[in-house]
Amino acid sequence: MRTLYVVTHPEATHHVEGVVGGWHDSELTAAGTRAAARAARALRSRIPPEAEVELYSSDLRRCRQTAEAVASLLGLRPVWDPRLREKSYGEAEGRPQAWLDRRFVPPPATGERMDHDEGVPGAETKAACARRVHAAMDDILSSPAEHQIIVTHGGSLTFVVTAWIKFPLEAAGHAAFGAAPGSITTLHEDDYFHNRRLATLGDTRHLDIP
Repeated sequence: MRTLYVVTHPEATHHVEGVVGGWHDSELTAAGTRAAARAARALRSRIPPEAEVELYSSDLRRCRQTAEAVASLLGLRPVWDPRLREKSYGEAEGRPQAWLDRRFVPPPATGERMDHDEGVPGAETKAACARRVHAAMDDILSSPAEHQIIVTHGGSLTFVVTAWIKFPLEAAGHAAFGAAPGSITTLHEDDYFHNRRLATLGDTRHLDIP
C-alpha cells in the first residue's frame, strides 16, 4: 500500500505579521519551529523504521525549515521542488492582508473559475497553480516508494489532493481541501484495487503533544 503524508508548514512570520504569504519568503516562528518538530515526531511514529521513505518539499523557507526538521529525525534527504509552492499573489506578497483584500476580485459562482483574474497584478491564476502542483505530483507518484512525505502550503494542499484522486484540472475550480498550519493529511492507495482515498485531512492531534 502506498501512503503519502502531506504536511502543511506550521506558523510562519507572515501569519503573525498579517501580511500576504504566497511566494513571500517568510520563515517559521518559534511556535512554528516547535510544531515542525512535533510533526516530525508524529511521522516517525507512523512510518515503519525499516521503510524506504522519500521527502519532497516546496523550496520556500518556511517549508524548507519544516522539511529539515523531518529530514533530521528520519534521516532523509529532501528534494526541493518549487512547483509545490503556494499560489503566487504577485504584487500583494509581503504587503498587509488588507491591501490584498481591497483589490481582490473573488471568482464567480459559476462559469470560468480556474483562469479567473483576481485583480492583483502578477498574481497566479488558480489554473497556473494547479497545473504546476499536478505536474509535481505526477513526478512524485512516478516513484514506486510506498512512503512519501510532501511538505507544502495550505493553499497548495488542495491541488496535491486533486492530483492524488485524479480530479480533472478543468473541474478543480470548486475544490477546496483546507487544513491548519502544521497539520498532516494522509493519502492511501490499496494494493488490490489501487483505489486512492483521502484517509485523514488536516490532522493536528500531534500539535497538542508537548
